[in-house]
Amino acid sequence: MTDTAPAHELAQVNIARLRFPLHSPELKDFVDALDPVNAVADASDGFVWRLQSDSGNATDIPVLGDEWLIVNMSVWRDTDALTAFMYQGLHRDLLSRRREWFERLEEAVTVLWWVPAGHRPTVAEAEDRLLHLRAHGATPYAFTLRASFPPEEAGEAVTVSRSA
Repeated sequence: MTDTAPAHELAQVNIARLRFPLHSPELKDFVDALDPVNAVADASDGFVWRLQSDSGNATDIPVLGDEWLIVNMSVWRDTDALTAFMYQGLHRDLLSRRREWFERLEEAVTVLWWVPAGHRPTVAEAEDRLLHLRAHGATPYAFTLRASFPPEEAGEAVTVSRSA
């Protein structure tokens, strides 16, 4: 039996609106945890790629035209790999403190979608998927962990982006 490379990988993006300026004392614990949590992600089983600038994270990459929003985007082997990272260890600890650092937004802040293996999504693509989820709910084009679709159901939704 031979192993074949997967045809698709799982892209995810989440955004958060800061409650305080990024370099304020109120966000010190969050900022100090960025490098360690990114290192855990990078070493996680099923991790493929994450968006980062020269800073090593993505906190200085603009998203949705709002200077108070920060973005986190990555690609994973599948939903199981992403879930295992999200809800264990250091990331879980930080997730439990998110209300200290970020505003609670009413609209969706996280979206998942399948990409062709090897594709690295852009922020514009992520914005498109997030806005689609907000407008239409979970579909094969843009979904959540609670309402996910396998890549086989995504069909044409796996294409890189409607706005590309």
